[in-house]
Amino acid sequence: MSTLQIGLAITGGLVLAAMVAHGAWTSRRNQPRQAEPETERVEPMVAGLPADSTDDAALLLPTTLEKKPLLDPLIDVIAPITLEAPLSGDAILQAMPATRRVGSKPFAIEGFNEQTQAWEMPVTGQRYHVLQAGVQLANRTGALNEIEYSEYVVKAQAFADALGGTPEFPEMRDEVARARELDAFASAHDAQLSMNLRARNTAWSPGYVQQNAARLGFVAGAMPGRMVLPASVPGQPPVLGLVYDSLAALAEDPAQTAIREVCLSLEVAHVDRTEQPFVRMREAVQRLAETMEGVVIDDKGQPLTAQALDLIGSELENLYDTLDARELSAGSVLARRLFS
Repeated sequence: MSTLQIGLAITGGLVLAAMVAHGAWTSRRNQPRQAEPETERVEPMVAGLPADSTDDAALLLPTTLEKKPLLDPLIDVIAPITLEAPLSGDAILQAMPATRRVGSKPFAIEGFNEQTQAWEMPVTGQRYHVLQAGVQLANRTGALNEIEYSEYVVKAQAFADALGGTPEFPEMRDEVARARELDAFASAHDAQLSMNLRARNTAWSPGYVQQNAARLGFVAGAMPGRMVLPASVPGQPPVLGLVYDSLAALAEDPAQTAIREVCLSLEVAHVDRTEQPFVRMREAVQRLAETMEGVVIDDKGQPLTAQALDLIGSELENLYDTLDARELSAGSVLARRLFS
């Protein structure tokens, strides 16, 4: 073999090796980022504070459980039902309608407990001397209409007849007008916020997303591809939601699936303002952007600037004040029922 042939063979080998190395490098570069082994516990953050900073966090978060929902004349049509004699909770439960909805609106029965002197959903072992039947005036499906009101009257009357009770219904025209006014208010003040985080270069694996979100206090949600930031009070709706591709979460080998975008969401009316949900949403998405090398964008794909986020925060404070003035404070049972 001549010197030229040997030189060409060496050169070809070097080129081939370079191509293989480049291919391996490109393959690794295109692999989605993977979760890293945890070397030490990272405390989740609460409104910019470590979760164990209880003295400061207590100033920001509610500390008491909210009472269970009851019918309220603010958002419900309520018909009192007079009984001939006190009835047991067992008898009332046996007469309950099969469904708890009227059209698209929730329907409920409550009794006045003789022992506790309070309205409640009838329970076994208790006695009630007066009942009331209610239907919600409005929700996200719209206002209670004449057809739904008539269905409500039929259902409540049948229930009362089964117990020998006498219902007293308010005037349909007045209640339907009240429903339309409440629905107009709700439609004008229903805020659902979202921020998207898009990968700048390398995509993420589901495990990588989960690990970084968990460091901020997020936990797995009920559905694949969903995580939530729990409220400070057990039983309350989550403060924030985080959603990514559910198909990636369900893949046979999630580590090899690529996620290029995640979405953080806030149901404004469902979360108490003392939880500082927007502040925590803004902080969470910015910290994720830093650690995951992403860019924060709106639902149209445009970058969200600090000025735009400041404006949203200011508008939210005005919305909270408006809901408070209407006795539909964000996070309250009534607000969650109306905005659902």
